[in-house]
Amino acid sequence: MLNKLFNALQKTRNSLKSAFNTVTGQSISAEAFDTLEEQLLASDLGLDITDDILELAETVKKNDFLEKVRQHIIQIVENVPIMQSFHKPTVLMIVGVNGTGKTTTAAKCANYFSQDGKKVLLVAADTYRAAAVEQLRIWANRIKSRLIFNEKTGEPSAVLFDGLSAAQKDLSDIIVVDTAGRLHTYDNLMTELQKMIRVVDTRFPEFELKTLLTIDATLGQNSLTQAREFAKIINIDGVILTKMDGTAKGGIVLPLAQELRIPVWFVGTGEDVSDFVRFDPEEYVTGLLGNDHE
Repeated sequence: MLNKLFNALQKTRNSLKSAFNTVTGQSISAEAFDTLEEQLLASDLGLDITDDILELAETVKKNDFLEKVRQHIIQIVENVPIMQSFHKPTVLMIVGVNGTGKTTTAAKCANYFSQDGKKVLLVAADTYRAAAVEQLRIWANRIKSRLIFNEKTGEPSAVLFDGLSAAQKDLSDIIVVDTAGRLHTYDNLMTELQKMIRVVDTRFPEFELKTLLTIDATLGQNSLTQAREFAKIINIDGVILTKMDGTAKGGIVLPLAQELRIPVWFVGTGEDVSDFVRFDPEEYVTGLLGNDHE
């Protein structure tokens, strides 16, 4: 059975294979070269990686081209550290802009670690969106996870403090924190996020903190811009790609890795809570380029 990541990359894979087929003959026409460039950019591989592949198309033997492209992409992905196992209680703070699916992602993340045998606590620290707490409450009931929230305060750091205090008493392994959507241009909201990070670092030093940025895979290079701007303000430990359901472009992983050196931790491949897979570099490259038997 094909795995979820392979299926999610179907559109990108078909597009790239079509483009590569135009340049695997004995010679490359100017038209085929332009088509290849357009397809690479349309797949969200980014300018730098597109230029690298175009250079390979010009310089390597045509029967070696696909293998050289595969090796190049593998090198890019493998140069970024992958998600490691946690050896101490860990706070996973889910951040990102509005509409990237943070609340659903928080629930999926909690479910993933619960299924892995971890004791998980959810914290509803999005105090701005009225439906966020109720949405997370429904998810928490569904996945049988404890949820900490406080609808009497609009202060996210206060809710976070309550959540981490409960996690201490419960001896929780993983604390997944849903935060409000914010643009990097909203200085007050970014300052608020920095305050939440300080609460973890200074008041709860026994917890390891990992900040995960949700990125909508359908938004292409706009998502790269979002990641670039967030990374200027806070440390981003990893990315969770959302809405990678087979219609999205999957090449965004590569500029994230090459330019920002931010690893992808998880990929959301659908609307169900189980449509959430840990990112695997080898599976990603196979999903992007296909395998030798296709």
